[in-house]
Amino acid sequence: MLTSRQKNILQKLLAQDTPVTGKYLGKINQVTSRTIREDIKGLGSLLSGNGAYIYTVMGQGYELIITNESLFRNYLQKMLGNEIENGTFIPKSPEERITYLIKRLLLIDDYIKLDDLADEMYVSKSTIQNDLIPVRNILSAYDIHLESRPNYGMKVRGEELQLRFCIAEHIFDRNEEKCNPILDTDLTSLSRTDLETILEIIMGQIKENHLTLSDIAINNLFIHIAIAYKRIKSGNHVTIYQADMQEILEQKEYQVAKKIVRKIEEEFQIDFPEEETAYIAIHLLGIKMLLHTNAGDKVVEQVMEDEISEIVTKALDKIESELNLGIKEDKELILALSLHLKPAINRFKYGMNIRNPMLADIKKNYPLAFEAGIIASLAIEKHTGTKIDENEVGYLALHIGAAIERRKLKSGPKRCLIVCASGLGTAQLIFYKLKSHFGKSLDVVGTTEYYNLQQYNLNDIDFIISSIPIPEKIPVPVIEVNAIIGDTDINKIEREVLDNKQNFNHYFRENLTFLRKKFGSKKEVLEFLSISLIEKGLVDNNFLDALNERECVAPTSYGNLVAVPHPISPRSEFTFLTVCTLDKPIIWKDKPVQFVCLLSVKKNSMEDLQDMYDGLGKITENASIVQRLIKAKTHDDFMKIVNEIR
Repeated sequence: MLTSRQKNILQKLLAQDTPVTGKYLGKINQVTSRTIREDIKGLGSLLSGNGAYIYTVMGQGYELIITNESLFRNYLQKMLGNEIENGTFIPKSPEERITYLIKRLLLIDDYIKLDDLADEMYVSKSTIQNDLIPVRNILSAYDIHLESRPNYGMKVRGEELQLRFCIAEHIFDRNEEKCNPILDTDLTSLSRTDLETILEIIMGQIKENHLTLSDIAINNLFIHIAIAYKRIKSGNHVTIYQADMQEILEQKEYQVAKKIVRKIEEEFQIDFPEEETAYIAIHLLGIKMLLHTNAGDKVVEQVMEDEISEIVTKALDKIESELNLGIKEDKELILALSLHLKPAINRFKYGMNIRNPMLADIKKNYPLAFEAGIIASLAIEKHTGTKIDENEVGYLALHIGAAIERRKLKSGPKRCLIVCASGLGTAQLIFYKLKSHFGKSLDVVGTTEYYNLQQYNLNDIDFIISSIPIPEKIPVPVIEVNAIIGDTDINKIEREVLDNKQNFNHYFRENLTFLRKKFGSKKEVLEFLSISLIEKGLVDNNFLDALNERECVAPTSYGNLVAVPHPISPRSEFTFLTVCTLDKPIIWKDKPVQFVCLLSVKKNSMEDLQDMYDGLGKITENASIVQRLIKAKTHDDFMKIVNEIR
């Protein structure tokens, strides 16, 4: 049986196609290289005869060699505990089903039929077909596709290296938590049996009435009902709505809500007020469905108390003023936060805690959304006078992250117009060259001759690509290229289209890069960086206090040896990054850290910082890049590595 540390080592070896040093594995697991050698030895013995072994590369570390893919996958099934076959885990929400399907497909070495998958999960075949849409999207990111064969079913197909990466990412991290994370909640005076009963009633009615809710929606509904039960049991009846709820009462979901309430009343011998039933119906309606009913804004206005609306408005105003994300008018976000905050504020009042099993992944993969969650939590704290912990911030960040992604989708690819002196042939040559190189990341809306340019509506054009000089001023940028486009031309266009590399890299400055320093604590690092920035006239004398204030809200160590400290609010005249790598890792709250990237955002900034956060995210999630950056001895070496980040 593998230890948790050996599982972690195996996951890291699977995720890399180059040797991983024992030193790095020791840092990640917070043990010595000698302990790692013993773990590797034991792991190697267990893998022997199961289609894989660990090869020691002199001077470079350890590499996982898989000799028999089928045998190795069978071993992974046994090693990770096959909940599928013994029936101890049945996915309930769409997200759980998607995770289940990915695991099932990656770990079997044969075809599997839709009917069998439907039987395993107690859902319809059409439900599985719908769930397979996001599954295919996730797998396609690794160049893995599902091969279908009549009368046999389907199986995954892809390069073995990509299959390995996918297994490392989607099997291990989701497998440690065998219990239902929704039940991992500290609701004072409620037994786990009561919580399980409430959840069973909810899930039973959702399944029976063929409703689809996300994990977080189910989580919010479950906690709200549990709190309502506790409150009603203690004799506290709180009225939620002020207005006529006719639109809600007419929905199918209201009838389902009544069934849930009836079963809870029978089980626990209590009476729920009608307003609580209406609130449950709102959760069941689902955000998108609610937003697209005729009731629309009116329903949102009716179901949310003035206090909740005020808190959401203040939180989004604060996010917008500090991060300029352009999401404060997102109706889906406003409703999601409103629905989330009602039970959340009750939790704060009753001193109830909730654990967020996704917290580490949220911080690591959505740093910008998490930072926005911190800002929102501070605004909520100021309004309610209650402390919001990191787990709650993580849930706020999920809603905000979804809004950020929606905004990205709406913005779409950049749009350009091709201008030529004359001749359709030249314009078409440029057109096809651009489509070949940029694909869907650039929308070439058309071509025009120079003499017709004045007649063209440029309102929806981001820039012009021209094979001739354009002397007069026009309202969009012009990129002049050769009629036969070469690499230099492509690079010029790429900077305009992608913009990420330049925007991210220019934040790093040589005089703000400190490599391989000898510090023993977070305190020493932050003091050194603060003094250095004060001496350069970049920040004021209160900068360290602002950094520590932010750390008190939630530690900025995101895992993978990375920390991104920053002040609680913008305090500099321009945005910059300050890097400090350490010769040995230090403990930052509860995580080892060796790569520190201090972020300072310009006061009252209107910059779009998404590219910078994306770049930082690519560093935090890639162990190989982090290791190379830590080893860099000069700024030039450091920037060569940064320049490779796409």
